[in-house]
Amino acid sequence: MTPCCATERYTALAGRAATVAMVSMLAASALAAPAYALGGFGLIAAGSVLACLGSAAAAVPSLSALDEYGPLLVRDLGVATAGVPLVIAALIAAMALGSALTEARLQHTMSGHTRATVLSVSGFGAELGAAARRRRAGGRRRAGLSGAAVALARVRDIDLRRLWWPYVSVKLRTGVFATLRVDAGRVQGRRVPPPADDKAVPTAMRRRAADPSIPVHDVVEACARDVLFVNGGPMRTSRRRLAVLLTATTVLVAAGAVTAISAQAAAGCRVTYAISSQWQGGFGANVTLTNLGDPVSSWQVGWTFGAGQAVTQLWNGSHTQSGSQVTVRNAPYNGALATGASTAFGFNGSWTSSNPIPAAFTMNGVTCTGTTTPTSPPPADTQPPTVPGNARISNLTCNSVTFAWNASTDDVGVAFYDVYHDGQQMTSVGGGTPSVNLTVVPGATWGLYVNARDAAGNVSQASSTVTITPPQCQTDTTPPTAATQLAGSASGTTVTLQWTAATDDIGVRAYDVYRGGAVVGTVSGNPPATTFIDSGLAANTTYQYQVRARDAAGNTGPASNTATVATTGGCTVCAVTQVATDTDIPWGLTTLPGGSIVYSRRDAHDIIRLDPATGVKTTLGTVPNVQSTDGEGGLLGIAVAPSYATDGWLYVMHTSPTDNRVVRIRVVNDRLDTSTLAVLVSGMARNKYHDGGRLRFGPDGKLYASSGDAQNGSWAQDRNRLEGKILRLNPDGTVPADNPFGNLVWSYGHRNPQGLAFDAQGRLWEQEFGNTVMDETNLIERGGNYGWPNCEGTTGTCGTAGLIAPKRTYPTSEGSCSGLTVVRDAVYVACLRGTRLYRAVISGTSLTNVQSYFVGTYGRLRTVEPSPSGGIWLTTSNTGDKDSVPNNSNERILHVALG
Repeated sequence: MTPCCATERYTALAGRAATVAMVSMLAASALAAPAYALGGFGLIAAGSVLACLGSAAAAVPSLSALDEYGPLLVRDLGVATAGVPLVIAALIAAMALGSALTEARLQHTMSGHTRATVLSVSGFGAELGAAARRRRAGGRRRAGLSGAAVALARVRDIDLRRLWWPYVSVKLRTGVFATLRVDAGRVQGRRVPPPADDKAVPTAMRRRAADPSIPVHDVVEACARDVLFVNGGPMRTSRRRLAVLLTATTVLVAAGAVTAISAQAAAGCRVTYAISSQWQGGFGANVTLTNLGDPVSSWQVGWTFGAGQAVTQLWNGSHTQSGSQVTVRNAPYNGALATGASTAFGFNGSWTSSNPIPAAFTMNGVTCTGTTTPTSPPPADTQPPTVPGNARISNLTCNSVTFAWNASTDDVGVAFYDVYHDGQQMTSVGGGTPSVNLTVVPGATWGLYVNARDAAGNVSQASSTVTITPPQCQTDTTPPTAATQLAGSASGTTVTLQWTAATDDIGVRAYDVYRGGAVVGTVSGNPPATTFIDSGLAANTTYQYQVRARDAAGNTGPASNTATVATTGGCTVCAVTQVATDTDIPWGLTTLPGGSIVYSRRDAHDIIRLDPATGVKTTLGTVPNVQSTDGEGGLLGIAVAPSYATDGWLYVMHTSPTDNRVVRIRVVNDRLDTSTLAVLVSGMARNKYHDGGRLRFGPDGKLYASSGDAQNGSWAQDRNRLEGKILRLNPDGTVPADNPFGNLVWSYGHRNPQGLAFDAQGRLWEQEFGNTVMDETNLIERGGNYGWPNCEGTTGTCGTAGLIAPKRTYPTSEGSCSGLTVVRDAVYVACLRGTRLYRAVISGTSLTNVQSYFVGTYGRLRTVEPSPSGGIWLTTSNTGDKDSVPNNSNERILHVALG
């Protein structure tokens, strides 16, 4: 069937063609296309065509790029690849491969060592024949290759390093030596110019070397014509007959590609991400990638930043970033990774609000779990790690502390530990690092705790809290100087004070404001502001003020000069009346028909009715199944529907032993009827902090609830989860038909929203805790995305299309605001850390004329609600705020009259 000389020539040509042709995009063709019987051509050496093309690829750099040649070949020869019977191609391949290529040997040189490799391709033709039989059995006798473009494109995914040594020296039949190196999916060639009379490197190829605009198919066709000349003497060859030859080659390329990728390779990876250094606004990171699956010739690592970080400079690879999504590709020299091999890259980045370690990584589209992915993917990991145990500190100094804990366990593996103080994330460390050194502030009392997180993003419950108060870095007995030039002005019954700052040998940290010799407020900061607003004064009354500075050591300076100010008639924020005190945290509060109020006691888990006219309290009862979290969880928001007078339903949001819930329970004869308790919403994840908790009925009769992200920022962007959302439900807990996503979610992308109120136009305003940079006041839109964790206030990737910007932001040092209400087109915001009440005027969709009231006067302000008289109720949260211990507080419930 094949002449003796043809067999010998075939073996030589195919062997030489195989290496070069494979690494120049015709990988499968080099093994399968040497066919010596096709139509009227007889014993035409298709393998010689490939040898010629291999020479072209080595000699002409513009032909050697895999990502260029494949698409061009598809474009220029695509028409010729349609409608050729796969059965013919299978017979050709079976004949050629069965007789010759099985024994073909290539001499490879790698690192000075000579190796002989036998091509194990004897079953290739049988595979093609089986494919042909399957197609025929399916009623298709012809394998129309209209999808050849797809198949050829898939050839590019073949892992060349799994087939050949990375450094290959081959001797072409022209006597030209070419050394090729396979790197990151590209072929780079070094050649000796071929002899001018060598027919295997045609003139068309030389022209393309000088002019890259010449179509690739000219080179392919020239190679085919030249091979005809070498093997069969001068002859005329039509494009039609050439197309038949090239069609057979392309058919086998496509079939080889499909065969190559049909087997499912094992995949798996492990990524170690370590922050090497961090400074204000910037950081350095090192990333180590380990391939746990089959060898790869190139890699691509992806992750999502959780707090708006950005890569600014990267080495040992290249990167792109779209929003929070980062993609890193290998460099030309580190793309190949054998099983178990590792490589590393590093980068410098920027951050604004915080710098958490990414929750998950992928390599070539496979999630890196530290294990090998089997053929059948494992079930989704929904099990969070166990709680980190035995949280403890050591080496506490004025500016640092070592925080450690016992390692958590997880069904898959702990990937990270997220370290917080008082709900604000400080840093993240790897799952194998159960300790961290932290920078602290002298004299600042913090509660440290840690959550464990696995690669799937499941977050454990928090560890116990360790409270620290670092000492001052030096002994300080020198008080600040006196503040000077204190002056005041009155607007109605509100007095505004201003003064010139005091000085201190270390630094002033606060000013105490005295009215009539008694402290009425404190302005704190680093440095503190030099203004103060005193509100709720009597009309037409004269007041005297002084200011005294304090440093971090508690040294108090002398009094300033005295400023005398007389109020006039009229006021915006008017008289303040203390209605009651409580030994627990008053969290939720609402007014009942008739004018009395009910409020929840967060840590005591009971509900109190208060008559503001007399101050008399009545305990309605304890809400069942409430559990605190040693942080912000417990008995939270309460609300009543307009139908309360007839149905008696009281709506409550609380933390249970397993989740956060919205329930309703009837009030009968001034008692909670626990037999009527109904769970309306369950399954909201709970944690030490970020539990949300505010409830509000809207003018549409629906109940709105704020849920925190449970210290898992990624959940805020998942519209199928309840965390980090504003929820909207019918009073019976069912989903309203007009909700945007067919579930309870009304808006998403929230961190820890705790203030909700409707304005006169029926629009919903929301107040939300930031992390370390800014709090935000939002105007809620149906289905809106408010950005967290990619965006905090206006920091991070807030410019991403589709994210809704806040209407107002406040620095967290002047905010940490929990409550919000609207009275006569003005928004009132109650702030904890900021120890103040903000007032802003609603103008269209904006907030204007923002003023601060009661700065430091009453301490931490938790809840603000409208009163029937047109004023507001205001509650404090000063002691026992973060420990979940019942009845260890000393709080006030205030009424503020508004002008």
